[in-house]
Amino acid sequence: MNLDIRMPIGALFTLLGLLLTGYGLFADKAIYQRSLGHNINLSWGLVVLAFGALFLFLGRKGTSSVNTAEDEPAGRATEEREHALGLEHENRPRAH
Repeated sequence: MNLDIRMPIGALFTLLGLLLTGYGLFADKAIYQRSLGHNINLSWGLVVLAFGALFLFLGRKGTSSVNTAEDEPAGRATEEREHALGLEHENRPRAH
């Protein structure tokens, strides 16, 4: 299974960041009197949105750079050495 945990976490935080940012943009300004007029929802919504976008970017970038052992010279040498020594088992399922 090739599911990177960063993708669903990034999607969750991006969605929550969008909701919080939207609430901060469209809410009544009177509710921010207790925080000295600072729009906490907008500020933290942007932070959470940036965090979610970063996770989505890293999850997307990380899944495209996966190489199998046969793609690298060291991996091919190891596979050939195991085959020559009889260490590999053909009936054993490979991890994908």
